[in-house]
Amino acid sequence: MKTRYTTSILIFLFLSFPLFSQEDYFFPNQSSFDPEIPTPSEFLGYDVGEFHTRHDRIVAYFRELARISDKVHVQEIGETYEQRPMIVATITSPENYSNLENIRQEHLKLADPQVPLPSLEGMPVIIQLGYNVHGNEPSSSEASMLTAWYLTASQDPKVEEYLKKAVIFVEPVLNPDGRDRHTTWANSHRGFPPVASAVDREHNEAWPGGRTNHYWFDLNRDWLPLAHVESQARLKFYHKWYPNVVTDFHEMGANSTYFFEPTKQYGSENPIIPRSNYDQLNYLLEPYFANAMNEIGSLYFTKEVFDNSYPGYGSTYPDIQGGLGLVFEQASSRGHLQESIHGDLSFPFTIRNHLVNSIATVKAAVENKNVFLKHQKEYFESAVEQAKDHPGKGYVFSDGGDKNKARAFIDLLLQHKIKVYQSQKDLKTANRNFAKESSYIVPGEQAQFRMVATMFDTVVEFHDSLFYDTSAWSMVHAYGLPSATLNSRQFSSAGLGEKIDSSFLAAKNYPVSKSDYAYLFSWQDYNAPRVLRELLEEEILTKTAYQPFSIQTGNGLKQYTPGSILVPVAMQKMSSENLHKLLQDLADEHQLDIQAVSGGLSSSGIDLGSRNFEKVISPKPLMIIGEGVSSYEAGEIWFLMDMKLDMPLPKVDILDFERLNLEDYNELIMVDGNYSLLQESGVKRIKEWVDNGGTLIAQKSAVNWAINNKLINEELVKESDTLVKEDTGKLRYDYASAEAREGAKVIGGSIYRADLDTTHPLGFGYTDRDLLVYRNSNTLLKQSKNPYSNVAIYKENPLVSGYVSKENLEKLPGTSSIMVSKVGSGKVISFIDNPNFRGTWYGTNKLFFNALFFGPIINVPNAGN
Repeated sequence: MKTRYTTSILIFLFLSFPLFSQEDYFFPNQSSFDPEIPTPSEFLGYDVGEFHTRHDRIVAYFRELARISDKVHVQEIGETYEQRPMIVATITSPENYSNLENIRQEHLKLADPQVPLPSLEGMPVIIQLGYNVHGNEPSSSEASMLTAWYLTASQDPKVEEYLKKAVIFVEPVLNPDGRDRHTTWANSHRGFPPVASAVDREHNEAWPGGRTNHYWFDLNRDWLPLAHVESQARLKFYHKWYPNVVTDFHEMGANSTYFFEPTKQYGSENPIIPRSNYDQLNYLLEPYFANAMNEIGSLYFTKEVFDNSYPGYGSTYPDIQGGLGLVFEQASSRGHLQESIHGDLSFPFTIRNHLVNSIATVKAAVENKNVFLKHQKEYFESAVEQAKDHPGKGYVFSDGGDKNKARAFIDLLLQHKIKVYQSQKDLKTANRNFAKESSYIVPGEQAQFRMVATMFDTVVEFHDSLFYDTSAWSMVHAYGLPSATLNSRQFSSAGLGEKIDSSFLAAKNYPVSKSDYAYLFSWQDYNAPRVLRELLEEEILTKTAYQPFSIQTGNGLKQYTPGSILVPVAMQKMSSENLHKLLQDLADEHQLDIQAVSGGLSSSGIDLGSRNFEKVISPKPLMIIGEGVSSYEAGEIWFLMDMKLDMPLPKVDILDFERLNLEDYNELIMVDGNYSLLQESGVKRIKEWVDNGGTLIAQKSAVNWAINNKLINEELVKESDTLVKEDTGKLRYDYASAEAREGAKVIGGSIYRADLDTTHPLGFGYTDRDLLVYRNSNTLLKQSKNPYSNVAIYKENPLVSGYVSKENLEKLPGTSSIMVSKVGSGKVISFIDNPNFRGTWYGTNKLFFNALFFGPIINVPNAGN
């Protein structure tokens, strides 16, 4: 107790020390600093660590450094949703900065396998120090200011050498919106003196916390899918430079110590990346970090827990670009001072650990600069060689009848600097036809081969069964586009057409002929729901087809699948002229083919006046959020509604549900989560609301909630239903095997095949019954006893990509992925899998759109009636 009490006193005294002690604490044995360069404390007006620094003040400090010193230059690379600037500070010698564009052009030669290795004699190493991607892991942004001051103000010859031999980019806050959310929380609940108790409100943020961005997304998962403006801006800057060393600073539980790479060998590493990255570069830098921590007496560990497999991490993406990504994890004070098993953990202590490793990163990169420069050159050269040995010489994909979804995928490929070509010939492979006018070829032999493989290849064999995150990430499957791998003969015969560039994404004209009878557009197109939403907003009468048909349009005979939208003219309140103008504007804005028809008689299938056209009811959705609810899944739906539909989504906190007039809404969305905070009266209200015609859209564990509260008469698969006993009769396992044994039972994120009923309103817009779904939970739903309720069922041998244990894989076939259950006059739509995962599952977004727009008009037939 005496030791802990003394430690607490020392920490408190430090938090109250005058300015000079700050430099002694953060930079012991360092005295040669330029007094003209203000320290962060001098600029901010408080000691670093005394408060959490707002993003605008961090930006202001970097701008001040740039104003005073010719070693620092600040640029904005983007802006967040909440309009906070995203800045990068370039710190290098004045001589380097005056020659910066030449340095960049020379450096880019390392990423071009067609260009010989340039002279490395005077070539600087490129270092990118990235901080605070998780907003409530704040210590690193404070460390970024101290790092920048050290590099700018130090008069030590070794630091001057760093700036001559390196171009250092400092991005002080990767997630400004999340950081300010947490900063406001921590500062507004700070005690004077600070309160160390872990139960104090300061250390326990209210939902959703500051980890995520404006839309509650984890930006440290977004380097691959690029769903968000922050990631898109960051990647654009990244590919201007291809840094050699990139840092990614994080925090973990208060009772931990400090982690730096290497990560766990093999099991946590990406198999597409050369072993030299893991076996040589990581171990080359390991002593630098160890020495830095040893000097200040901080405990640390390596080669455990954290992984480098998922390409969307900030510490993994650089590895796939010939650089070295480095993850650092610091025990978090989650405020200013928090108790831990090691004594009271102070905010300044967490900052110092990240600071010394920031400086160690610069030192290591400079002292081994030629190693990193050569590695990058060899990396891209070896990528082309690896492509030659790869079974697939290239890949083909088609738009599958959805040009806008294909455009979005091509945009993703181009952002990742992947070369894409129009197909030159019709192809037939993998039992699919790929028409040249709607198909595209991605060759394997290109500098970005490893990103190409990341986008297209599937993996089902792994060194390990434990995953920190998802084990599947093939983006062509996320987009739900028909694709195939081409062998050497197929690739040679296919031929490459025109190379696609950004001009392919430019808006084109979509002329709409005027009609005095009706207009039609297909529901297959990804942008069709957005157009429908805007029509409903204008109170335009619209109908959706429940059966296929073909009809003569102003542009000839057209085929229409179920879900296609009919806009009759004579029944509208709007004049035919204004309706035509509205449709023309929507067609151009959303790149959607809208056809005019002069009559209602179809060439085949249903006529336009058929009872198999149902009037679309304008959705009035509401989503429950708050404590216990998955902020990730709620954010994904919020983002989808805002960005894809431009549709306001009311979000009610679970604690405010009792005050809500539920009758103002016709759809209620409940994502994965624990809804125990809903009072019994609230559960009763939801039951009555559904029974009276409401539509409940439930995801994952919310389906459990609906079953347990007897809203729906469905059944989950119980563990005992399909229990497979391992080592029958064995009553004990080695203690050390627990993590691997139990972790292997979790479905952490993989891709599967389901059979989708494309005649069901939830399947409208799909023409292929083969549906790829993403699953990251162990919840299994038995088929409904009503055979018309089972919209999507897992197929036999369903695994497409990712890890799943044999036991779990045996349970999946025949279980339900999507179900609609009739409840009185209403219904419950159950998504046992998440159709909107990370804002990038374009292939299953349509399922959610269908639930939203067609949910209120779905009729659930009873078998035998």
